[in-house]
Amino acid sequence: MNYYAVRVGRTTGVLPTWEACKAAVHGYKGAEYKKFTSEAEAQAYVQGIDAKKVKDQVSETGEGELIAYVDGSYRLSDSTFSYGYVLTDGTIIIEEGSKRFSDADASLRNVAGEIRGAMRAMERAIELGYRKLYLHYDYKGIEAWATGDWRANKTATKAYRDSYQALKGRLVVEFIKVEAHTGVALNERADVLAKEAQ
Repeated sequence: MNYYAVRVGRTTGVLPTWEACKAAVHGYKGAEYKKFTSEAEAQAYVQGIDAKKVKDQVSETGEGELIAYVDGSYRLSDSTFSYGYVLTDGTIIIEEGSKRFSDADASLRNVAGEIRGAMRAMERAIELGYRKLYLHYDYKGIEAWATGDWRANKTATKAYRDSYQALKGRLVVEFIKVEAHTGVALNERADVLAKEAQ
């Protein structure tokens, strides 16, 4: 499948057909557009992000495999935390989600959101019938607490560790570190979802 990304034109965004793209750019002075086979790369192009950075992060998937990007956020004004996640097969976005919380875990600020976002992405992968998840994260604890490299000593981190241990027989998780705020399109999208969570 092809994705037509229009960065400058009558209409901008990722368009599904050449006809729609042509209508947006034909005769438009200074039009900027390009064809991609990956929706993530097309979205990155529209946003002015180097598509190579996206390509380096988006994993190749096989049958039964899923990619997730997760992020957390903390809102100082009301001491709430939230998560955002994006699920993709490397070609299309399968699902996006976010949620805001106000409970004792808020003492961990955005880390609490990162933890809950990772847990939710794993749960959704299982619910949707996938057997392997490439989990992209930007906070090291997401991998370190799950694998036991860091000792979980708070209620939230213990719950995260235990949740991972309980589901790893049903889902293989490959953890992939992403540098925060470096233009990785789907990681940036997870960040926006976390910040805007209700």
